[in-house]
Amino acid sequence: MKTFAQTSAYASPWTLRERLGMLLWEACWGLLCRWTPKPLNRWRLFWLRRFGAKIHGYPFVHQRARIQIPWNLTLHDRACLGDRANAYTLGEIEIGPRAIIAQEAYLCTGTHDLNDPNLPLQVAKITVGADVFIGARAFLMPGVTVGDRAVVGACAVVIRHVKADTVVTGNPATVRRKRQANTAP
Repeated sequence: MKTFAQTSAYASPWTLRERLGMLLWEACWGLLCRWTPKPLNRWRLFWLRRFGAKIHGYPFVHQRARIQIPWNLTLHDRACLGDRANAYTLGEIEIGPRAIIAQEAYLCTGTHDLNDPNLPLQVAKITVGADVFIGARAFLMPGVTVGDRAVVGACAVVIRHVKADTVVTGNPATVRRKRQANTAP
């Protein structure tokens, strides 16, 4: 967990350049991407790359997905950031190949040190492995890793790492079962 040095609870942890970059990004996404139909995914990926997102292969980003700081986002081939999914990238978020982040899921990399009266921002990377499914309105806390092929159920609150091939649900998310391999002929 990285803690930013802040002189007060009201001081920004970001430099002026970073704040201007975030402002420009918000304007760009709103004017050039948010209104685009689904087939214009390449256009949205183009703008994400222009703002420093690390794009590998051909992921899908829904036009109504929300990305706070694109230069902290890594998307791998065929990853999907769904309708109104929120990538709150105050710290890094990496979404693995073929991982699906369903509608309105919230990946939150930031929190605050509540023991310090200045409430400094703390950030930690979220890693979503390959072939993961994050259900609708699930919430992932800072520093969480979701292992390959895991499933996070709808509305689950993930506060700890999720092992590969497991299904978790609830608040806080707990393991329900192992994920079965697809053995269709």
